[in-house]
Amino acid sequence: MTYDLLFTGGEVPGTGPADVAVRDGLIAAVGPGLTGGARTVVDVAGLLVTPGLVDLHTHVGPGYWGIEPDPVAWCSGVTTWVDAGSAGAYTLGGLRRVAAGTDVRVPALLNISAVGLAGRTGESRDLDNCDTALAIDTVQAHRDLIRGIKVRIDRETVGGNGVEPLRRALAAAQFCGIPVMVHIGTAPPALDEVLGLLRPGDIVTHCASGIAAPLGPAVRAARERGVLLDIGHGSGGFAFDVLERQLAEGLAPDTVSTDLHARSVHGPVFDLPTTMTKLLAAGLPLDEVLAAATVRPARALGLPGGTLAVGAPADLAVFRVEEGAFEVVDAHRQVRHAPLRLVNEATYVAGRRMVPRLSPPPPPWIPLTDAQRAALARRERDLRALLTAPLVGADGLAEQFPRPTPRSS
Repeated sequence: MTYDLLFTGGEVPGTGPADVAVRDGLIAAVGPGLTGGARTVVDVAGLLVTPGLVDLHTHVGPGYWGIEPDPVAWCSGVTTWVDAGSAGAYTLGGLRRVAAGTDVRVPALLNISAVGLAGRTGESRDLDNCDTALAIDTVQAHRDLIRGIKVRIDRETVGGNGVEPLRRALAAAQFCGIPVMVHIGTAPPALDEVLGLLRPGDIVTHCASGIAAPLGPAVRAARERGVLLDIGHGSGGFAFDVLERQLAEGLAPDTVSTDLHARSVHGPVFDLPTTMTKLLAAGLPLDEVLAAATVRPARALGLPGGTLAVGAPADLAVFRVEEGAFEVVDAHRQVRHAPLRLVNEATYVAGRRMVPRLSPPPPPWIPLTDAQRAALARRERDLRALLTAPLVGADGLAEQFPRPTPRSS
């Protein structure tokens, strides 16, 4: 049997030492010592081969928060970027164009506010924008793209409208048979009121928020009836002390996501493997963290990735596992140390290796510290120095067009 691509000698989570074979963009076989020819063989001895990571909460659509996914994806292993509400009914066309132009997969959660996240906040202060019928029509017309409804419920976003935008999101989601992801933040509305409305399969993002502080009986009751808890780190949605209290109460997150956007990509989030390292620092085992970044988010939205099962898309990430004491920081500059971290060696989408990309500079409205600006400038200088130096010297070259040998006289 001939494969297009064969990874040999790696470690597969939940399987152990195993080879992974790819044909026609799909997983063809997984197991030790696979036989048969392959057009390309990749030696991954000593490395971890996982499904491509699935980030359940990102912002890649046009607007205030959006970033380009491919420059981060190729060196982080994230092959599925769920855009969580950047676009509403009025602006979905812009997100669709973005999704069509990326190498990674970009399913979407439709913002219940038709204006989406064109600005920093306030999209649900005018209830005319939260049109349930329009949201239903938009989902029905874009089933290939939309996997759920997103709504932000905090004081700045909803103004005096309380949980009404959430009620409208739930009504649209119920009609379409899809989940709601709800962002929680500064009250009002009260967190218990928000949690009390959610159904099995709905998702609470920023579940370890130091601002919303989701602790207490309402959180446990929501989890017990099947509501999913998602990290959604972001610029202000993750606090170590809150997560540690939740873990002590037996409330581990179901999924780990970044809420990666223009204000978090340069810190405190950076990328999904770094966010996963923070869960390892809080004491969660590696297998649990990997499941929270692959199979569980895929299952939450009915996505095809997140697994290396035969027939699944050949979205893969290859990681080096480093041991040590790695410093990580949350949204409030609380520091912890992780015993290990994952460093991406290669990322494949549908069996094709992603190539390096450079991220554009941050837009002018993004607040950065002097240290962040200096680091970005230093990175640009380092890249320029690396890319302008000759790749190899004379010893690394071949004479591609040899000169004719002179005839002897």
